[in-house]
Order: sequence, then C-alpha cells, then structure tokens
Amino acid sequence: MAIQSGIQLSLKIGPVPIAAPREVSDALVRVKVEDGSGGTQSGFEMTFELPARSPLRTLFLLAGGGSLPLMRVVLVVTINGTAQSIIDGVTTNVEAQPGEGGVSRLVVKGKDLSALMDIIEIPGLPFPAMPPSARILLVLAKYAAFGVIPQVIPSILDIPPLPMQQIPQQRGSDYAYVKRLAGEAGYVFYLEPGPTPGTSKAYWGPEIRVGEPQPALTTNMDAHSNVEQLTFNFDKERKKMPIVFFQEPISKAPIGLPIPDVTPLNPPLGLVPPLPPKIEKLDATSHLPAPQALMAGLAYAGQNSDSVFGKGKLDVARYGRLLKSRQLVGVRGAGVAFDGLYYVKSVTHEIERGSYKQNFTLARNGLVSTIPAVPT
Repeated sequence: MAIQSGIQLSLKIGPVPIAAPREVSDALVRVKVEDGSGGTQSGFEMTFELPARSPLRTLFLLAGGGSLPLMRVVLVVTINGTAQSIIDGVTTNVEAQPGEGGVSRLVVKGKDLSALMDIIEIPGLPFPAMPPSARILLVLAKYAAFGVIPQVIPSILDIPPLPMQQIPQQRGSDYAYVKRLAGEAGYVFYLEPGPTPGTSKAYWGPEIRVGEPQPALTTNMDAHSNVEQLTFNFDKERKKMPIVFFQEPISKAPIGLPIPDVTPLNPPLGLVPPLPPKIEKLDATSHLPAPQALMAGLAYAGQNSDSVFGKGKLDVARYGRLLKSRQLVGVRGAGVAFDGLYYVKSVTHEIERGSYKQNFTLARNGLVSTIPAVPT
C-alpha cells in the first residue's frame, strides 16, 4: 500500500507469513500499531473495508475466532528504500462493523508474538540447577520456529541454586514467568520486530538508556520544526528513592541503605534532578540476601526515577524516518529546561492512505540538558 511519496506499507499474513493477496492489501484502509518499552505487550489494529459478501470477511472471522490455524501478521514499512518491521504478531480478535453502500468494516486486532507465550500455563515445570538466564533461554527456545531470537543479559544474581536446597519451578504461562523473573532482577522483557521481516528479538535485560540518539525532535523553530505537537510536564511527585534493609549478622538489627537511580546503563539525562519528595522503605528486603535486596532496590529506583515527561505527534514524511521506542532521542526548541536527550517510552503508529503519523511519549530524570547540543 502506497502511503506517501517514498513510503510504502507491506502486509504479510498466514501461518507462515507471505505477501497478502492484492485484494487484501487494497481493502486495508487504516493501521494502528502500539509499541511500548516493555511494560505491556505491543499490539496492532487493522481496518479493512470489504463488501458484505466478500469471502475475506469469513476468512478473518474464522482466524480471529481460532477456528483456523495461527494467523500471523507482519507489517513492514519501507522508507526511501529501507524496509523495517513495525509489528510481528498474531491476530487475537476480529470485529465486524456496519458500513454504507454495501461495504462494511472489519477490524482485526492482535498482539506481538509474546501472545503465543501467554496461551498455555505450565505449572510445576522444574529447572534444576539453572540460573534465571538459563531458564529464560530454555523458555524462549520453544519459539525459535517463529523467528524469535533471544537476547538475554545475565544479572548479578545469575547464580544456579543447589538442587539439594531448591529446584525452581515455573508458575503460570511462559510470558508470565519470564516477566516475573524480569521484575525480580529489575529487568524488562519485550519482543522487538526485526532485524529482518519474519524475525523478532526477545530482549530480557536491563532498560538501557545509552547509545546513539535518534535525530532531534524540533519544535518552535519555524521551517526547521519537524513535530506537529510537543508538550512537557514536570512532575517531581513521581520520583521516589527506595531504602533497602540488611540484617547485621550478630545483632540482627536492620541497617537501611538508600539506593540511587543512576547506573552505568541509566545515566542522568537531566542536569538538575529534583530531590525525591518520597522515601519508600522496602521492609521486605530485610529478609533477603544482600545481593537480592540490592537488586530489588535498584529495580524500584529505576522504575520511579523519571520526573520530566513529554508527549507529542509527528509526521513521518517530515521527520524523514521512523521514531523508535526504547531508544534515546534529542529535543530542541522547547526551552532551556526541556531541551536535551530523552528516553522514548512508547510510540503509536497511525497509518492511512496519504498519512503516516506517530504519537510518542518521552521521559527523563530531570530538567536542563546534560549536553550542549543534540544530533539533528
């Protein structure tokens, strides 16, 4: 489907995704894709306009209802000759909506491939003498046939338990278990489509806020502006500092230790962070070994470190590329307090013929840029 000059959208469907028939591509009128930073599963919504008696209506309804084998969906955007997947997932729901003139709308909804991990629960599956990273790799290996490539980063608690003392067991679905282990380590878990269509990277590791930033989002600079909307909010109440507790070996007295929110992978993006208005005492950590208590504190600090938030909207044709979530991006033209680098928390793609927009949310830990200029 041609969207704008230099921008094409390709749809691949089927148990093994192949290029959709022309009739299907021509009927596609709207696409929405939500891509977050790991808190929730990424999802998509496709709207088709079809005649009431079209066999495609029946096909999509059967696929959405589970009567047919797995219906996989891959959406690929090509900008100036460069192709990149924006979603690789499966359909979960189909809605038929009334229309006019004998044409009705069919709305196909779905989630990324992590939806496959959330279908079957496997209670009590043992993982003897396996550290968390090995358990994650074993769970993700089941989905290699779908092009899922694991990227697992061991934590400082990646120690295999002694079978005589403990044999870890899975509780819940694969997705729930992987997310729980990520939460215990202060990590994130998400699936990112690519690097080639039909493959996905399954990332289990720390939230990384370093690397080469994307070209700057520019506002209030006349002809140089490349965003349609961009607003910011400074909310110091969102920032919290945790205190973890360790037991003194002899007296068993609890010793409190405040945990900062700055790590090598999460450096300060704002020069002036606010003083945390709230101190959270993590009393449950007093019963944990010291490394586990420290990880719990780092996880809580990382999740509650941001105090500056931005949200906006851009036109992809004017920006010249896709803005990607889970990466850094520069901002300029917003004033001294809000210019600088931000972490892209989420991106929503909204695609129609002749229009490709992206809504986005940004976050960082404080005011005023830490660098003199951002890449353009």
